[in-house]
Amino acid sequence: MIRLGVLGMSEGNAHPYSWSAIINGCFDGQEIARVGYPAVAAYLEANKDTLGIPEAMVTHVWCQEREIAESIACSSGIAEVVDNMVDMIGKIDAVILGRDDPENHVAMSTPFVEAGVPIFIDKPLAYSQDDLDWFAAQVEQGNFIMSCSSMRYANECRIAKQELGALGKIELVTAVGKKDWKKYGIHLLEAVFSVLDDPHPSSVQHIGKPDKEIVHVRLEDGTDVVLHLYQHVSGTFQATFFGQQGWKLVDIRNSYSMFRDNMIEFVRSVQEGKPRLDFKKTQQLMAILIGAKESYDQGGRVVLL
Repeated sequence: MIRLGVLGMSEGNAHPYSWSAIINGCFDGQEIARVGYPAVAAYLEANKDTLGIPEAMVTHVWCQEREIAESIACSSGIAEVVDNMVDMIGKIDAVILGRDDPENHVAMSTPFVEAGVPIFIDKPLAYSQDDLDWFAAQVEQGNFIMSCSSMRYANECRIAKQELGALGKIELVTAVGKKDWKKYGIHLLEAVFSVLDDPHPSSVQHIGKPDKEIVHVRLEDGTDVVLHLYQHVSGTFQATFFGQQGWKLVDIRNSYSMFRDNMIEFVRSVQEGKPRLDFKKTQQLMAILIGAKESYDQGGRVVLL
């Protein structure tokens, strides 16, 4: 049995609740709804017959506030709440950093990386070049670090990938999502790049504004990818692929399925002793994410990648 620890949580991010429930195979919907995530309780209830990942169990949890950690533990059958996150070391086989505040990722992951504990880090991995360089150096030294948006494992994206050939040469990809570039841009990037089989980007340019962020990515083969993150739109994450022989809209709705497959891939990676997701793919997407921020800070300059 692989013993997992969970570190959480950051405001508005319910992943410590949902991921722990998906892995442990149980959940308290009333508690999850009480703390503000009724949609999570609803999709766990709808998929309760497939909850649980064999040979893995979240056994420890830590949060900056013990009350939150106790709520997560209560909601998904976690046996032990620790007062200091490093108290998990020696008691777990791997750890999930379920926070989406990238400015804290290096500090929180350091003790686990130094102790040789495999770690999955919630998106986005980093939002500064210094932090990304630190993670890249740790991976280069052989440390186990895995990070991505669960959009990479969305069923809707997998279906689009298998049907992409029928569209002919892809000329343009557009994608739309809600909220901000810093935390949610990686969702669109992960979805688009996974469908396109992780092509190489050549440049990025931020041409929007804070509440209506528009980012243009040009791929090495000339394909244009235009990503829109708007704070006040309604709807789900969507991407449209326009080819010379056809087009396809991908409407991404099944959060439960992508989260479950993401956690399965992490558990399989721990079993195999190394991440099944090549870190270079994550590093490339983080470079786009950081490059767009640099572009915005410099008035919309085109940043070469």
